[in-house]
Amino acid sequence: MNNEKLPRVAYFCMEYGLQSDFKLYAGGLGILAGDHLKAAKELGMPLVGIGILWKQGYTEQHIGEDGYPYDAYRNYTRKYDFLKDTGVKVKVKIRNRNVYCKVWLIDNFDNAPLYLLDTDIPENGDRWITGQLYGWFGEERVAQEIVLGIGGVRALRALGIDVDVYHFNEGHAVLAAIELIREKMENQNMSFEEAWKATREEVVFTTHTPVKEGNESHDLELLMYMGANNGLSIEQMAQIGGVPFNMTVAGLRLSRIANGVSKLHGQTANKMWEHVDNKAPIISITNGIDRNTWVDKRIIEAYNKGEGLLETHNILKQELIDFVYQRTGVKLDADKLLIGFSRRAAPYKRSDLIFTNDEVIGNYLRSKKIQMVFSGKGHPLDDVGKKIVTKLIEMTKKYPESVVFLEDYDMTIGKMLTRGADVWLNNPRRPMEASGTSGMKAAMNGVLNLSILDGWWPEACIDGVNGWQFGDGFESDNIEELDKHDLEALYDVLLNKVVPTYYNDKAKWENMMRESIRTTYEAFSANRMLKEYYDLMYTKNKSTPI
Repeated sequence: MNNEKLPRVAYFCMEYGLQSDFKLYAGGLGILAGDHLKAAKELGMPLVGIGILWKQGYTEQHIGEDGYPYDAYRNYTRKYDFLKDTGVKVKVKIRNRNVYCKVWLIDNFDNAPLYLLDTDIPENGDRWITGQLYGWFGEERVAQEIVLGIGGVRALRALGIDVDVYHFNEGHAVLAAIELIREKMENQNMSFEEAWKATREEVVFTTHTPVKEGNESHDLELLMYMGANNGLSIEQMAQIGGVPFNMTVAGLRLSRIANGVSKLHGQTANKMWEHVDNKAPIISITNGIDRNTWVDKRIIEAYNKGEGLLETHNILKQELIDFVYQRTGVKLDADKLLIGFSRRAAPYKRSDLIFTNDEVIGNYLRSKKIQMVFSGKGHPLDDVGKKIVTKLIEMTKKYPESVVFLEDYDMTIGKMLTRGADVWLNNPRRPMEASGTSGMKAAMNGVLNLSILDGWWPEACIDGVNGWQFGDGFESDNIEELDKHDLEALYDVLLNKVVPTYYNDKAKWENMMRESIRTTYEAFSANRMLKEYYDLMYTKNKSTPI
Protein backbone atom coordinates (compact mmCIF):
# COMPACT_ATOMS: atom_id res chain seq x y z
CA MET A 1 0.00 0.00 0.00
CA ASN A 2 1.16 3.53 -0.82
CA ASN A 3 0.12 5.25 2.40
CA GLU A 4 0.27 8.74 0.86
CA LYS A 5 -2.58 7.85 -1.49
CA LEU A 6 -4.78 6.20 1.12
CA PRO A 7 -8.03 7.84 2.22
CA ARG A 8 -7.83 9.80 5.48
CA VAL A 9 -10.03 8.17 8.10
CA ALA A 10 -11.72 9.47 11.26
CA TYR A 11 -12.57 6.54 13.53
CA PHE A 12 -15.39 7.22 16.03
CA CYS A 13 -15.87 5.03 19.09
CA MET A 14 -17.42 5.51 22.54
CA GLU A 15 -14.56 3.69 24.31
CA TYR A 16 -10.85 2.98 23.81
CA GLY A 17 -8.64 0.47 25.62
CA LEU A 18 -5.10 1.76 25.21
CA GLN A 19 -3.56 1.06 28.59
CA SER A 20 -4.91 -0.66 31.68
CA ASP A 21 -5.18 2.31 34.03
CA PHE A 22 -6.33 4.78 31.36
CA LYS A 23 -10.00 4.16 32.11
CA LEU A 24 -11.67 4.86 28.78
CA TYR A 25 -12.93 1.32 28.17
CA ALA A 26 -15.58 -1.11 29.39
CA GLY A 27 -14.71 -4.25 27.47
CA GLY A 28 -14.05 -5.81 24.09
CA LEU A 29 -15.34 -2.94 21.96
CA GLY A 30 -12.90 -0.52 23.55
CA ILE A 31 -9.99 -2.96 23.45
CA LEU A 32 -10.61 -3.48 19.74
CA ALA A 33 -10.72 0.28 19.15
CA GLY A 34 -7.44 0.75 20.99
CA ASP A 35 -5.82 -2.00 18.94
CA HIS A 36 -7.19 -0.39 15.75
CA LEU A 37 -5.35 2.84 16.59
CA LYS A 38 -2.16 1.00 17.50
CA ALA A 39 -2.16 -0.86 14.19
CA ALA A 40 -2.69 2.44 12.34
CA LYS A 41 0.35 3.89 14.11
CA GLU A 42 2.52 0.85 13.38
CA LEU A 43 1.54 0.77 9.71
CA GLY A 44 1.68 4.55 9.23
CA MET A 45 -1.94 4.74 8.10
CA PRO A 46 -3.66 8.17 7.86
CA LEU A 47 -6.22 7.58 10.61
CA VAL A 48 -7.26 9.50 13.73
CA GLY A 49 -9.57 8.45 16.55
CA ILE A 50 -12.45 10.44 18.03
CA GLY A 51 -13.70 9.60 21.52
CA ILE A 52 -14.62 10.96 24.94
CA LEU A 53 -12.46 11.67 27.99
CA TRP A 54 -14.37 9.78 30.70
CA LYS A 55 -13.88 11.31 34.13
CA GLN A 56 -14.93 8.19 36.05
CA GLY A 57 -14.51 5.54 33.36
CA TYR A 58 -16.92 2.58 33.34
CA THR A 59 -16.93 1.21 36.87
CA GLU A 60 -14.67 -0.38 39.42
CA GLN A 61 -16.49 -3.55 40.43
CA HIS A 62 -15.56 -5.25 43.67
CA ILE A 63 -17.06 -8.15 45.60
CA GLY A 64 -18.76 -7.39 48.90
CA GLU A 65 -18.66 -9.60 51.97
CA ASP A 66 -22.05 -10.96 50.91
CA GLY A 67 -20.53 -12.21 47.64
CA TYR A 68 -22.46 -9.66 45.55
CA PRO A 69 -20.67 -7.17 43.24
CA TYR A 70 -20.77 -3.48 44.07
CA ASP A 71 -19.62 -0.54 41.95
CA ALA A 72 -17.20 2.23 42.88
CA TYR A 73 -16.33 5.41 41.02
CA ARG A 74 -13.49 7.90 41.28
CA ASN A 75 -12.12 10.85 39.36
CA TYR A 76 -9.48 9.22 37.19
CA THR A 77 -8.69 12.32 35.12
CA ARG A 78 -6.71 13.81 38.00
CA LYS A 79 -4.04 11.15 37.32
CA TYR A 80 -3.78 11.70 33.56
CA ASP A 81 -0.73 13.95 33.30
CA PHE A 82 -0.13 12.78 29.70
CA LEU A 83 -3.17 14.57 28.22
CA LYS A 84 -2.16 17.14 25.61
CA ASP A 85 -4.24 20.32 25.40
CA THR A 86 -5.06 21.08 21.75
CA GLY A 87 -6.32 24.53 22.66
CA VAL A 88 -9.55 23.68 20.84
CA LYS A 89 -13.08 23.90 22.22
CA VAL A 90 -16.23 23.18 20.24
CA LYS A 91 -19.88 23.83 21.04
CA VAL A 92 -22.93 21.57 20.76
CA LYS A 93 -26.53 22.20 21.75
CA ILE A 94 -28.12 19.83 24.27
CA ARG A 95 -31.63 20.51 25.54
CA ASN A 96 -31.33 23.86 23.74
CA ARG A 97 -28.38 24.87 25.92
CA ASN A 98 -24.81 25.41 24.74
CA VAL A 99 -22.40 22.74 25.93
CA TYR A 100 -18.69 23.30 25.37
CA CYS A 101 -16.35 20.40 24.67
CA LYS A 102 -12.64 20.73 25.30
CA VAL A 103 -10.51 18.62 22.95
CA TRP A 104 -7.52 16.67 24.27
CA LEU A 105 -4.93 14.72 22.27
CA ILE A 106 -3.57 11.31 23.22
CA ASP A 107 -0.72 9.86 21.15
CA ASN A 108 1.66 8.35 23.69
CA PHE A 109 0.56 4.68 23.76
CA ASP A 110 2.02 3.81 20.35
CA ASN A 111 -1.34 4.82 18.90
CA ALA A 112 -2.51 6.97 16.02
CA PRO A 113 -3.72 10.38 17.28
CA LEU A 114 -6.80 10.09 19.48
CA TYR A 115 -8.85 13.22 20.13
CA LEU A 116 -11.01 13.12 23.26
CA LEU A 117 -13.93 15.47 24.01
CA ASP A 118 -14.46 16.64 27.58
CA THR A 119 -17.42 18.56 29.02
CA ASP A 120 -16.02 18.70 32.57
CA ILE A 121 -14.92 22.34 32.23
CA PRO A 122 -16.00 25.55 34.01
CA GLU A 123 -18.01 26.90 31.04
CA ASN A 124 -20.62 24.16 31.44
CA GLY A 125 -23.52 23.65 33.77
CA ASP A 126 -23.72 20.13 32.29
CA ARG A 127 -20.23 19.02 33.27
CA TRP A 128 -21.60 15.55 34.10
CA ILE A 129 -22.06 14.43 30.48
CA THR A 130 -18.56 12.95 30.15
CA GLY A 131 -18.61 11.52 33.68
CA GLN A 132 -19.41 7.82 33.35
CA LEU A 133 -18.93 5.69 30.25
CA TYR A 134 -22.36 4.37 29.16
CA GLY A 135 -24.29 6.67 31.46
CA TRP A 136 -27.05 5.50 33.73
CA PHE A 137 -30.17 6.86 32.05
CA GLY A 138 -31.54 7.70 28.60
CA GLU A 139 -30.98 11.45 28.62
CA GLU A 140 -27.40 11.02 29.75
CA ARG A 141 -26.64 8.46 27.02
CA VAL A 142 -28.12 10.66 24.28
CA ALA A 143 -26.13 13.64 25.57
CA GLN A 144 -22.96 11.56 25.40
CA GLU A 145 -23.77 10.50 21.84
CA ILE A 146 -24.34 14.13 20.83
CA VAL A 147 -20.90 14.99 22.20
CA LEU A 148 -19.23 12.06 20.44
CA GLY A 149 -20.97 12.39 17.08
CA ILE A 150 -21.86 16.04 16.53
CA GLY A 151 -19.06 17.33 18.75
CA GLY A 152 -16.60 14.94 17.13
CA VAL A 153 -17.22 16.25 13.61
CA ARG A 154 -16.96 19.84 14.85
CA ALA A 155 -13.69 19.00 16.61
CA LEU A 156 -12.25 17.67 13.36
CA ARG A 157 -13.23 20.92 11.62
CA ALA A 158 -11.74 23.07 14.39
CA LEU A 159 -8.51 21.06 14.35
CA GLY A 160 -8.21 21.45 10.58
CA ILE A 161 -8.16 17.70 9.98
CA ASP A 162 -9.33 16.76 6.50
CA VAL A 163 -11.31 13.52 6.38
CA ASP A 164 -12.25 11.29 3.46
CA VAL A 165 -13.98 8.51 5.42
CA TYR A 166 -15.86 8.52 8.72
CA HIS A 167 -15.82 5.09 10.38
CA PHE A 168 -18.48 4.56 13.04
CA ASN A 169 -17.42 1.70 15.31
CA GLU A 170 -20.86 0.67 16.63
CA GLY A 171 -24.06 2.73 16.65
CA HIS A 172 -23.09 5.21 19.40
CA ALA A 173 -21.43 7.46 16.79
CA VAL A 174 -24.22 7.77 14.22
CA LEU A 175 -25.13 11.34 15.19
CA ALA A 176 -21.89 12.33 13.44
CA ALA A 177 -23.68 11.57 10.18
CA ILE A 178 -26.58 13.81 11.25
CA GLU A 179 -24.00 16.61 11.58
CA LEU A 180 -22.58 15.83 8.14
CA ILE A 181 -26.10 16.03 6.69
CA ARG A 182 -26.71 19.36 8.43
CA GLU A 183 -23.44 20.75 7.06
CA LYS A 184 -24.37 19.84 3.50
CA MET A 185 -27.88 21.23 3.80
CA GLU A 186 -26.66 24.55 5.25
CA ASN A 187 -23.34 25.06 3.45
CA GLN A 188 -24.05 23.47 0.08
CA ASN A 189 -27.78 24.20 -0.13
CA MET A 190 -28.58 20.50 -0.59
CA SER A 191 -31.98 19.00 0.06
CA PHE A 192 -32.27 16.46 2.88
CA GLU A 193 -32.29 13.58 0.39
CA GLU A 194 -29.25 14.93 -1.47
CA ALA A 195 -27.34 15.52 1.77
CA TRP A 196 -28.18 12.02 3.03
CA LYS A 197 -27.02 10.45 -0.22
CA ALA A 198 -23.76 12.45 -0.23
CA THR A 199 -23.12 11.64 3.45
CA ARG A 200 -23.48 7.92 2.79
CA GLU A 201 -20.55 8.12 0.39
CA GLU A 202 -18.32 9.29 3.27
CA VAL A 203 -19.42 6.89 6.02
CA VAL A 204 -18.64 3.23 6.82
CA PHE A 205 -20.11 1.35 9.77
CA THR A 206 -19.19 -1.64 11.95
CA THR A 207 -21.87 -3.54 13.84
CA HIS A 208 -20.66 -5.68 16.73
CA THR A 209 -23.35 -7.52 18.61
CA PRO A 210 -26.05 -10.01 17.62
CA VAL A 211 -27.65 -9.44 21.04
CA LYS A 212 -30.85 -7.45 20.52
CA GLU A 213 -30.40 -5.39 23.69
CA GLY A 214 -26.93 -4.34 22.55
CA ASN A 215 -28.40 -2.50 19.56
CA GLU A 216 -29.52 0.70 21.22
CA SER A 217 -32.85 2.42 20.52
CA HIS A 218 -34.20 5.80 21.63
CA ASP A 219 -37.66 7.34 21.54
CA LEU A 220 -37.77 9.94 18.81
CA GLU A 221 -39.39 12.41 21.20
CA LEU A 222 -36.36 12.07 23.51
CA LEU A 223 -33.95 12.69 20.63
CA MET A 224 -35.89 15.79 19.59
CA TYR A 225 -36.01 17.08 23.19
CA MET A 226 -32.26 16.55 23.64
CA GLY A 227 -31.43 18.18 20.30
CA ALA A 228 -29.92 15.04 18.77
CA ASN A 229 -31.86 15.69 15.58
CA ASN A 230 -29.56 18.68 14.98
CA GLY A 231 -32.13 20.55 12.87
CA LEU A 232 -33.71 17.56 11.14
CA SER A 233 -37.45 16.99 11.48
CA ILE A 234 -38.92 14.08 13.40
CA GLU A 235 -40.07 12.58 10.10
CA GLN A 236 -36.55 12.78 8.66
CA MET A 237 -35.11 11.14 11.77
CA ALA A 238 -37.70 8.37 11.48
CA GLN A 239 -36.65 7.79 7.85
CA ILE A 240 -33.07 7.28 9.03
CA GLY A 241 -33.47 5.22 12.19
CA GLY A 242 -37.07 4.05 12.34
CA VAL A 243 -39.56 4.35 15.19
CA PRO A 244 -38.19 4.05 17.82
CA PHE A 245 -34.86 5.31 16.49
CA ASN A 246 -32.49 2.34 16.35
CA MET A 247 -28.82 3.35 16.30
CA THR A 248 -27.75 0.25 14.36
CA VAL A 249 -30.48 0.69 11.75
CA ALA A 250 -29.39 4.32 11.41
CA GLY A 251 -25.77 3.24 10.99
CA LEU A 252 -26.74 0.83 8.23
CA ARG A 253 -28.77 3.50 6.42
CA LEU A 254 -26.19 6.25 6.83
CA SER A 255 -23.20 4.33 5.44
CA ARG A 256 -22.11 3.14 2.00
CA ILE A 257 -20.84 -0.17 3.39
CA ALA A 258 -20.98 -1.96 6.74
CA ASN A 259 -19.32 -4.99 8.26
CA GLY A 260 -19.64 -7.71 10.85
CA VAL A 261 -16.55 -8.68 12.84
CA SER A 262 -16.12 -12.34 11.82
CA LYS A 263 -17.28 -14.39 8.86
CA LEU A 264 -20.01 -16.03 10.91
CA HIS A 265 -21.07 -12.70 12.39
CA GLY A 266 -21.32 -11.22 8.89
CA GLN A 267 -23.82 -13.94 8.02
CA THR A 268 -25.67 -13.46 11.32
CA ALA A 269 -25.84 -9.68 10.85
CA ASN A 270 -27.23 -10.03 7.32
CA LYS A 271 -30.01 -12.26 8.64
CA MET A 272 -30.62 -10.05 11.67
CA TRP A 273 -31.03 -6.86 9.63
CA GLU A 274 -32.50 -8.27 6.40
CA HIS A 275 -35.79 -6.46 7.10
CA VAL A 276 -34.11 -3.02 6.96
CA ASP A 277 -34.62 -1.26 3.64
CA ASN A 278 -32.13 1.18 2.11
CA LYS A 279 -29.28 -0.27 4.15
CA ALA A 280 -25.61 -0.66 3.28
CA PRO A 281 -24.33 -4.07 2.22
CA ILE A 282 -22.84 -5.93 5.20
CA ILE A 283 -19.51 -7.68 4.56
CA SER A 284 -17.17 -9.43 7.00
CA ILE A 285 -13.85 -8.24 8.37
CA THR A 286 -12.70 -10.43 11.23
CA ASN A 287 -11.29 -8.60 14.22
CA GLY A 288 -7.61 -8.73 15.08
CA ILE A 289 -5.40 -7.88 18.05
CA ASP A 290 -2.36 -5.68 18.57
CA ARG A 291 0.43 -8.19 19.06
CA ASN A 292 2.77 -5.69 20.74
CA THR A 293 0.18 -5.21 23.49
CA TRP A 294 -1.10 -8.74 23.98
CA VAL A 295 1.57 -11.28 22.97
CA ASP A 296 4.45 -11.95 25.35
CA LYS A 297 7.79 -11.49 23.58
CA ARG A 298 9.32 -14.46 25.43
CA ILE A 299 6.82 -16.91 23.98
CA ILE A 300 7.44 -15.61 20.44
CA GLU A 301 11.21 -15.85 20.95
CA ALA A 302 10.83 -19.48 21.99
CA TYR A 303 8.53 -20.14 19.03
CA ASN A 304 11.00 -18.59 16.60
CA LYS A 305 13.90 -20.60 18.07
CA GLY A 306 11.89 -23.78 17.68
CA GLU A 307 12.58 -24.89 21.24
CA GLY A 308 11.62 -24.23 24.84
CA LEU A 309 8.03 -23.31 24.09
CA LEU A 310 6.46 -25.30 26.94
CA GLU A 311 9.19 -24.23 29.38
CA THR A 312 8.58 -20.58 28.51
CA HIS A 313 4.83 -21.03 28.89
CA ASN A 314 5.39 -22.52 32.34
CA ILE A 315 7.25 -19.34 33.35
CA LEU A 316 4.24 -17.27 32.25
CA LYS A 317 1.92 -19.69 34.04
CA GLN A 318 3.88 -19.25 37.27
CA GLU A 319 3.61 -15.47 36.87
CA LEU A 320 -0.17 -15.85 36.60
CA ILE A 321 -0.22 -18.12 39.67
CA ASP A 322 1.79 -15.53 41.63
CA PHE A 323 -0.56 -12.78 40.41
CA VAL A 324 -3.61 -14.77 41.54
CA TYR A 325 -2.01 -15.39 44.94
CA GLN A 326 -1.28 -11.67 45.41
CA ARG A 327 -4.88 -10.77 44.51
CA THR A 328 -6.75 -13.56 46.29
CA GLY A 329 -4.47 -15.48 48.65
CA VAL A 330 -5.20 -18.71 46.73
CA LYS A 331 -2.12 -20.69 45.67
CA LEU A 332 -2.81 -22.65 42.50
CA ASP A 333 -0.72 -25.66 41.49
CA ALA A 334 1.71 -25.10 38.58
CA ASP A 335 1.62 -28.82 37.68
CA LYS A 336 -2.15 -28.97 37.30
CA LEU A 337 -4.26 -27.94 34.31
CA LEU A 338 -5.28 -24.29 34.53
CA ILE A 339 -8.26 -22.97 32.53
CA GLY A 340 -8.82 -19.25 31.98
CA PHE A 341 -12.19 -17.60 31.42
CA SER A 342 -12.69 -13.83 31.38
CA ARG A 343 -15.76 -12.25 29.82
CA ARG A 344 -18.31 -9.54 30.30
CA ALA A 345 -20.96 -11.07 32.56
CA ALA A 346 -23.81 -11.65 30.09
CA PRO A 347 -26.23 -14.61 30.04
CA TYR A 348 -25.36 -15.78 26.51
CA LYS A 349 -21.68 -16.17 27.44
CA ARG A 350 -22.65 -18.84 30.04
CA SER A 351 -19.77 -18.19 32.45
CA ASP A 352 -20.94 -20.91 34.85
CA LEU A 353 -21.83 -23.60 32.28
CA ILE A 354 -18.99 -25.92 33.31
CA PHE A 355 -20.35 -26.14 36.89
CA THR A 356 -23.80 -27.40 35.82
CA ASN A 357 -23.31 -31.07 36.75
CA ASP A 358 -21.28 -31.57 39.91
CA GLU A 359 -21.38 -35.35 39.49
CA VAL A 360 -19.36 -34.98 36.28
CA ILE A 361 -17.00 -32.10 37.05
CA GLY A 362 -16.90 -31.92 40.85
CA ASN A 363 -14.16 -34.50 41.50
CA TYR A 364 -11.86 -32.89 38.93
CA LEU A 365 -12.19 -29.57 40.75
CA ARG A 366 -11.91 -30.97 44.26
CA SER A 367 -8.77 -32.89 43.34
CA LYS A 368 -7.37 -29.79 41.53
CA LYS A 369 -6.90 -31.89 38.41
CA ILE A 370 -8.73 -28.96 36.81
CA GLN A 371 -8.17 -25.42 38.10
CA MET A 372 -10.08 -22.37 36.85
CA VAL A 373 -9.49 -18.63 37.00
CA PHE A 374 -12.45 -16.39 36.15
CA SER A 375 -12.84 -12.66 35.74
CA GLY A 376 -15.55 -10.34 34.43
CA LYS A 377 -17.89 -7.47 35.20
CA GLY A 378 -21.61 -7.03 35.07
CA HIS A 379 -22.99 -3.69 33.88
CA PRO A 380 -23.75 -1.47 36.91
CA LEU A 381 -27.49 -1.64 36.15
CA ASP A 382 -27.54 -5.28 35.03
CA ASP A 383 -28.79 -7.38 37.94
CA VAL A 384 -28.68 -10.53 35.79
CA GLY A 385 -25.02 -9.95 34.96
CA LYS A 386 -24.20 -9.35 38.60
CA LYS A 387 -25.97 -12.58 39.58
CA ILE A 388 -23.68 -14.42 37.14
CA VAL A 389 -20.68 -12.97 38.98
CA THR A 390 -22.27 -13.99 42.29
CA LYS A 391 -22.66 -17.56 41.01
CA LEU A 392 -18.95 -17.65 40.17
CA ILE A 393 -18.12 -16.35 43.66
CA GLU A 394 -20.22 -19.22 45.10
CA MET A 395 -18.11 -21.66 43.07
CA THR A 396 -14.91 -20.24 44.58
CA LYS A 397 -16.34 -21.12 48.01
CA LYS A 398 -17.43 -24.55 46.90
CA TYR A 399 -14.02 -25.31 45.36
CA PRO A 400 -11.75 -22.94 47.32
CA GLU A 401 -8.44 -24.39 46.18
CA SER A 402 -9.16 -24.73 42.48
CA VAL A 403 -11.64 -22.00 41.41
CA VAL A 404 -10.66 -18.34 41.64
CA PHE A 405 -12.40 -15.10 40.67
CA LEU A 406 -10.34 -11.96 39.99
CA GLU A 407 -12.48 -8.90 40.68
CA ASP A 408 -12.51 -5.59 38.77
CA TYR A 409 -11.63 -7.11 35.39
CA ASP A 410 -9.32 -4.88 33.33
CA MET A 411 -6.55 -5.04 30.71
CA THR A 412 -3.95 -6.14 33.28
CA ILE A 413 -6.02 -9.18 34.29
CA GLY A 414 -6.75 -9.90 30.63
CA LYS A 415 -3.04 -9.93 29.79
CA MET A 416 -2.12 -12.20 32.69
CA LEU A 417 -4.86 -14.73 31.90
CA THR A 418 -4.35 -14.89 28.13
CA ARG A 419 -0.62 -15.47 28.64
CA GLY A 420 -0.56 -17.74 31.67
CA ALA A 421 -3.52 -20.12 31.40
CA ASP A 422 -3.06 -23.54 29.79
CA VAL A 423 -6.50 -23.53 28.15
CA TRP A 424 -8.84 -20.73 27.11
CA LEU A 425 -12.50 -21.72 27.58
CA ASN A 426 -15.22 -20.08 25.50
CA ASN A 427 -18.80 -21.34 25.55
CA PRO A 428 -21.29 -18.73 24.28
CA ARG A 429 -24.63 -19.68 22.81
CA ARG A 430 -23.91 -19.82 19.08
CA PRO A 431 -24.25 -17.52 17.10
CA MET A 432 -24.31 -14.81 19.79
CA GLU A 433 -20.54 -14.21 20.01
CA ALA A 434 -19.67 -11.72 17.27
CA SER A 435 -15.91 -12.27 17.39
CA GLY A 436 -14.16 -12.86 20.71
CA THR A 437 -10.69 -11.33 20.59
CA SER A 438 -9.59 -12.74 23.96
CA GLY A 439 -9.34 -16.14 22.29
CA MET A 440 -6.99 -14.65 19.69
CA LYS A 441 -4.76 -13.27 22.43
CA ALA A 442 -4.63 -16.65 24.11
CA ALA A 443 -3.92 -18.47 20.84
CA MET A 444 -0.96 -16.25 19.93
CA ASN A 445 0.50 -16.88 23.39
CA GLY A 446 0.28 -20.64 22.84
CA VAL A 447 -2.72 -20.98 25.18
CA LEU A 448 -4.97 -23.60 23.62
CA ASN A 449 -8.56 -22.64 22.86
CA LEU A 450 -11.39 -24.93 23.93
CA SER A 451 -14.35 -23.27 22.30
CA ILE A 452 -17.77 -23.42 20.74
CA LEU A 453 -17.61 -22.83 16.97
CA ASP A 454 -18.73 -19.23 17.31
CA GLY A 455 -17.23 -15.83 16.51
CA TRP A 456 -13.70 -16.03 15.15
CA TRP A 457 -13.02 -19.66 16.14
CA PRO A 458 -14.65 -21.38 13.10
CA GLU A 459 -12.09 -19.53 10.95
CA ALA A 460 -9.13 -20.62 13.05
CA CYS A 461 -9.91 -24.00 14.56
CA ILE A 462 -8.13 -27.13 13.33
CA ASP A 463 -9.65 -29.48 15.87
CA GLY A 464 -7.06 -31.41 17.85
CA VAL A 465 -4.22 -29.61 16.06
CA ASN A 466 -4.24 -25.97 17.28
CA GLY A 467 -6.99 -26.25 19.90
CA TRP A 468 -10.36 -27.96 20.31
CA GLN A 469 -13.93 -27.34 19.25
CA PHE A 470 -17.05 -28.62 20.94
CA GLY A 471 -20.72 -28.37 20.09
CA ASP A 472 -20.20 -28.99 16.34
CA GLY A 473 -21.84 -25.69 15.37
CA PHE A 474 -25.17 -26.72 16.87
CA GLU A 475 -27.82 -23.96 17.11
CA SER A 476 -31.29 -23.97 18.61
CA ASP A 477 -33.88 -21.39 19.62
CA ASN A 478 -34.67 -23.70 22.54
CA ILE A 479 -32.16 -22.47 25.13
CA GLU A 480 -32.64 -25.50 27.38
CA GLU A 481 -31.93 -27.86 24.50
CA LEU A 482 -28.93 -25.83 23.36
CA ASP A 483 -27.38 -25.63 26.83
CA LYS A 484 -27.85 -29.39 27.42
CA HIS A 485 -26.26 -30.23 24.06
CA ASP A 486 -23.29 -27.90 24.58
CA LEU A 487 -22.70 -29.00 28.18
CA GLU A 488 -22.45 -32.64 27.15
CA ALA A 489 -20.10 -31.70 24.32
CA LEU A 490 -17.94 -29.59 26.66
CA TYR A 491 -17.58 -32.39 29.20
CA ASP A 492 -16.80 -34.91 26.45
CA VAL A 493 -13.99 -32.89 24.85
CA LEU A 494 -12.58 -31.52 28.10
CA LEU A 495 -12.47 -34.81 30.00
CA ASN A 496 -11.70 -37.22 27.13
CA LYS A 497 -9.32 -35.10 25.05
CA VAL A 498 -7.98 -32.01 26.82
CA VAL A 499 -7.27 -33.49 30.26
CA PRO A 500 -5.62 -36.72 28.97
CA THR A 501 -3.44 -34.78 26.51
CA TYR A 502 -2.29 -32.35 29.18
CA TYR A 503 -1.31 -35.03 31.68
CA ASN A 504 -0.19 -37.86 29.38
CA ASP A 505 1.23 -36.32 26.20
CA LYS A 506 3.23 -33.16 26.79
CA ALA A 507 4.91 -33.50 23.38
CA LYS A 508 1.55 -33.29 21.64
CA TRP A 509 0.53 -30.40 23.87
CA GLU A 510 3.64 -28.45 22.91
CA ASN A 511 3.06 -29.21 19.22
CA MET A 512 -0.49 -27.89 19.56
CA MET A 513 0.85 -24.72 21.20
CA ARG A 514 3.20 -24.26 18.26
CA GLU A 515 0.36 -24.75 15.77
CA SER A 516 -1.82 -22.34 17.72
CA ILE A 517 0.78 -19.60 17.31
CA ARG A 518 1.59 -20.48 13.70
CA THR A 519 -2.01 -20.43 12.51
CA THR A 520 -3.10 -17.24 14.27
CA TYR A 521 -0.13 -14.85 14.58
CA GLU A 522 -0.60 -13.17 11.21
CA ALA A 523 -4.16 -14.16 10.36
CA PHE A 524 -5.72 -12.58 13.44
CA SER A 525 -3.47 -9.55 13.91
CA ALA A 526 -4.81 -5.99 14.00
CA ASN A 527 -2.40 -5.18 11.17
CA ARG A 528 -4.16 -7.66 8.88
CA MET A 529 -7.53 -6.34 10.05
CA LEU A 530 -6.68 -2.70 9.34
CA LYS A 531 -5.31 -3.50 5.88
CA GLU A 532 -8.63 -5.20 5.12
CA TYR A 533 -10.55 -2.14 6.29
CA TYR A 534 -8.54 0.03 3.92
CA ASP A 535 -8.85 -2.45 1.07
CA LEU A 536 -12.52 -3.41 1.47
CA MET A 537 -14.20 -0.42 3.12
CA TYR A 538 -12.18 2.79 3.33
CA THR A 539 -11.14 2.76 -0.34
CA LYS A 540 -14.18 3.16 -2.59
CA ASN A 541 -15.29 0.68 -5.24
CA LYS A 542 -13.20 -2.20 -3.89
CA SER A 543 -15.73 -3.81 -1.58
CA THR A 544 -17.74 -6.91 -2.41
CA PRO A 545 -20.70 -8.07 -0.28
CA ILE A 546 -20.38 -11.57 1.16
